[in-house]
Amino acid sequence: MKNLLFAFCLLLFAFNLGCESQPQTEAAFKVALLSPGPVSDAGWNASAYEGLLRIRDQLGAEISQVEVKTPAEFEHGFRDYAGRGFDLVFGHGFEFQDAAAAVSPDFPHTVFITSSGTTVRSNVAPMIFQIEQATYLMGVMSAMMSKSGRAGCVGGLEIPSVKSGFLAFAAGAKSVNQNFIVTQSYIGNWEDVGAAKEATLALIDQGADFIFQNADAAGLGVLQAAQERKGVFAFGSNKNQNSIAPQVILASAVLEVPQAFLSVARRVQEKTFKSEVMRLGMQEGVVSLALNPQLQDQIPPEVQSKIAEVRAGILAQQIEIPMGF
Repeated sequence: MKNLLFAFCLLLFAFNLGCESQPQTEAAFKVALLSPGPVSDAGWNASAYEGLLRIRDQLGAEISQVEVKTPAEFEHGFRDYAGRGFDLVFGHGFEFQDAAAAVSPDFPHTVFITSSGTTVRSNVAPMIFQIEQATYLMGVMSAMMSKSGRAGCVGGLEIPSVKSGFLAFAAGAKSVNQNFIVTQSYIGNWEDVGAAKEATLALIDQGADFIFQNADAAGLGVLQAAQERKGVFAFGSNKNQNSIAPQVILASAVLEVPQAFLSVARRVQEKTFKSEVMRLGMQEGVVSLALNPQLQDQIPPEVQSKIAEVRAGILAQQIEIPMGF
């Protein structure tokens, strides 16, 4: 009997020890971001990083971010994070969709989200931020206020998502003045402030007195050029950039990227995510035009009334705004 009791105690001790050495903990929700430029750009990439931080703070996620430049780096970044067990990886831009499609079959348990694009797979989906709705309004403002009848657009890479915003800008301007001229210029990257400044000065020399930039970190050069030339206004993009150069930025096309990132991440975490094209605009509260309060008194009342009227038309889906993809 004593031997039997001793054996039972040993078995109970071993069982308890085994339970203590293998704690039952829930795996962390892991989310990563691939950005095409620095998250300090006060625009496109900064807003994505803010979204990543919001996911960390509100969903308790483990997060990571890396800056990548080339298609090979896009694919390597996706594979690296998926191979390390990340549940969700954002590729922040139109240019990430091919890499996401290539990698996704090898990692069916990871969701890949691209910010823009049209590619959909079982675990790949694009979020399309309809910045065109705001840039259309900017075009209306420019055509009503311009003294020269000309405006310019400065972009980083010539990709469909950037071109689409410029197309809508021109459409908005021509809805007011069919003869209004909008000239586009691309510098071929997202970081060269000097090149963006030179491209902007060239547009101003051609007569443009309104400049819209979508060039990420390089956009600072556009604002510098506008500050140097009297009578030139600029527009911010992707974030509210009015405070960066308040004396020349008339308004900004604002995207609520952080909230959109959080919404998708929550659905992935709760396993309710459905792979589909997500179009996010004014109707969803994701896109807006933010007027610069320091320059609002320079916008004539009739222009402000027209902007309110056109915005109402967009919300009511009564105005067709061209999309480049």
